[in-house]
Amino acid sequence: MKLHLINRRKFVTMASGLVVGSGLAGGSKAAPPAVERPRATDGDDRFEPNWDKRLTLTVGQKKGDLVGRDDKVVQAAVDYMARMGGGTVKLLPGRYVFRNAVHLPSRIRLLGSGPESIITKIPSRNVPLTADSDWYDQEITLKDAKGFQVGDGVVLRTKNPHNGSTEVIKRTLVAQSGNRFKLNDGIRKNLWLVGKPSVSAVFPLLTSEYTADVLIENLTLDGDRKNSENLNGNYGGGIFLQDCNRYTMRKVISRNYNGDGISFQICHDVVVEDCHSHDNAGLGVHPGSGSQRPILRNNKLERNRIGIFWCWGVKFGLAEHNTIDGNLDYGISIGHCDTDNVMRHNKVLNSGKVGVLFRNDTRGQDFWANRNTLEHNHIVNSGPEGGIAIDINGKTKEVRIVGNTIEETREALKRTGIRIAAEAGKVHLADNKINGFSQAISDLRKT
Repeated sequence: MKLHLINRRKFVTMASGLVVGSGLAGGSKAAPPAVERPRATDGDDRFEPNWDKRLTLTVGQKKGDLVGRDDKVVQAAVDYMARMGGGTVKLLPGRYVFRNAVHLPSRIRLLGSGPESIITKIPSRNVPLTADSDWYDQEITLKDAKGFQVGDGVVLRTKNPHNGSTEVIKRTLVAQSGNRFKLNDGIRKNLWLVGKPSVSAVFPLLTSEYTADVLIENLTLDGDRKNSENLNGNYGGGIFLQDCNRYTMRKVISRNYNGDGISFQICHDVVVEDCHSHDNAGLGVHPGSGSQRPILRNNKLERNRIGIFWCWGVKFGLAEHNTIDGNLDYGISIGHCDTDNVMRHNKVLNSGKVGVLFRNDTRGQDFWANRNTLEHNHIVNSGPEGGIAIDINGKTKEVRIVGNTIEETREALKRTGIRIAAEAGKVHLADNKINGFSQAISDLRKT
C-alpha cells in the first residue's frame, strides 16, 4: 500500500479551494429564511406557535384543582405543569405558609390574585450541630430537632476551618431519625464543630436555578421579617434566581423579607416591572453578578436598605420610571464592572446616605462603573447634613449625568449636589438643575 504524502502548502491550497467553493455554491453570508409560520416540532425549543390555550391549574385553600395552604401544594402544581410542557398555575386568594421555597420550572406562569394571594413563611429557628459532617456527607445532627421536620428548607452556616470565611449551604431535610436528618444533596463543605456550624429554617419564598421563560405576576410575598433570620441576597430573597434566563416579574409585592425583596444572580433578560418591593432588610431589587440586560421599570422601591443595587458586572441594563423612596443607605448603588447601563426618569427620594452612588473599587485594573448614563431623574433630599445626591467615586469614567433635577428642600448645611472624586475620569455633565445645596458641584479632579 502506498502512503500518499501532502505537504503543508498543498494542503492549505486545497483547503482554501474547498472553502471558496462552498461559499460560491451556498452563499455563506446569506441570511437564513425567516420563520413566519412556526410549527411545534420535536426538540425545537427556539420557535413555538402562539397557542390560544394552554393548561391552567388553580390552587386554592378551599377549592381549586389542587387544594392546600403550603409550599407542597404550590410545588405540586408547578411540577405538574412542567410535565405538561408549560402552562399557568393560578393561586387563588388566601394566606399560604411555606416551610420551604417553591422551586420554579421553565415555561410556566405563576399568577396570583393580587393582595389577596399572600405567600409567607414559618418563623426561622437557629440550632447548632452536635456532630462533625465532612464534605462528602449527606446528613447532619442537630442539638435540638424541635420545630424542624422532613420537607423543610434550611440554610447551613459554618466557618471554613482553613481560612475562616463563612460557608452558606442551602438544602432540604428529606429524612429523619431523632436529631439526625438526611439532606437532599451532599454538603460538599466541611461542617466541622470547630467552625460552630448551625442550621436555620430560612429560605427564599420563590426560587429557581438553570430555568427559563417564566412569568411571576400579581402575587404578594411577605417574608415575616421580625420572626426570620437574615439571609444574604446572594443566597436568598423574597424571590431568588440563580443562572436563569428570561424571567418576568410583574405586579409582585415583595415585603418584609429579612434580606432582599427580589434578587437574581447571573440571570439574563430579566424584567421587573410594576412591582412594589418595600420594608426589606436588604435590597429592593438586586440585579446580581454578571446579569445581562435587566429591565427595571415602573417599580416602587421603598424603605429597603438600598433601592436598586447593581451588583458586579451587570451590563446593558435599564432602570426607568421607578420611584425609589426612603431607602436607608442609597437610592441607587452601582459599581464593580457595571457598565453600559441607563437610569432615566426615576424618582430617587429621601435616601439615608446618598441618592445615587458610583462605588469605588480598588482591587483591579478597571473595576469601576464606566459608561453609564443617568438622565432625566428627579433626586430629592439625599443623606444627612453632609449628604450627597450623586457621588462618583474612584476612577469611574465615561459617565453621562444629563438633564437631572437635583434638589435639597431641607437646609443646605454641608450638602452637595454632585461630587466627583479626584481620580475620576471623564464625566459629562449637561443641563442638570441643582438647587438647595451648599455646594452644587464638587469636582475634586485637578484641572
